[in-house]
Amino acid sequence: MPLHILIPFWGSPAFLKETVESVLAQHNGNWLLTVVDDAYPDESIAGYFSALGDPRVSYIRKDRNEGITANFRTCVALASEDFITILGCDDVLLPNYVSTVLDALRQFPDADIVQPGVQIIDDGGRIVSTLADTVKQRLVRPRGVGPRILKGEPLVSSLMYGDWLYWPSLVFRTSKIRDVDFNDDYAVIQDLALIVDMLAKGASLLLEPTLCFSYRRHSKSASSEKLVDGSRFDGERDYYKKARLQVQALGWRKASAAARLRLTSRAHALLLAPRAGLSRDSRTLGKLLRHGLGA
Repeated sequence: MPLHILIPFWGSPAFLKETVESVLAQHNGNWLLTVVDDAYPDESIAGYFSALGDPRVSYIRKDRNEGITANFRTCVALASEDFITILGCDDVLLPNYVSTVLDALRQFPDADIVQPGVQIIDDGGRIVSTLADTVKQRLVRPRGVGPRILKGEPLVSSLMYGDWLYWPSLVFRTSKIRDVDFNDDYAVIQDLALIVDMLAKGASLLLEPTLCFSYRRHSKSASSEKLVDGSRFDGERDYYKKARLQVQALGWRKASAAARLRLTSRAHALLLAPRAGLSRDSRTLGKLLRHGLGA
């Protein structure tokens, strides 16, 4: 059972090459890799892939740029195996990633999503610790020891309090992710929206704490740029309103309350407010305060 790794590419060719090299360096070679280039202006990357000479690696370049959401859809449509990873084009697999997730799926064959252990790296590949990730990994993520299955209202409630998942590291059962769709209205938070849709349809998540993935945080990411001007929180607020209605319809009262409170999202906005105040950016400050105070 190969793991199909798909990379929607738009960004740094140097980071992409590092990501691809991390796939090639896997201890377990039972994988396929497909890179979908969203018409990035630098066309030289095609030569890199043609020189690899690895039959497991495919490179596809779109004729025109369609945006990240459309490229996610393309990746899901191209999936040829039972399980897929939609890997970020700047993230890095540790050499044990494929073996860890495939072993976990053999041990827990009913799992539909796998969240493996993740560390955070910066632009230069150095391991770092951020406040956001400390909150995600130590305060919000459900506690427990060893691999364990999570599902239903308890899992959705925890994700409404704070999204502790790392999208590019996740493994999905292809048939289950195809049961739902990405939402064009939530550009930055669409990963959480899709996962909640899956969980609402009965999908289960395996939390496998073995460290095997490096998630890159850097200032040039789309989510980081939207944090600076506060626009990210507009989408988050709209999404939590939708999610509250969604889980209410399922009778999940605790999840509905968590979506209404959206505690970590509000706390994040308030944490950023002083920076906007110091820069005298009254428009951004207003956005952050409205979101943080629950308006």
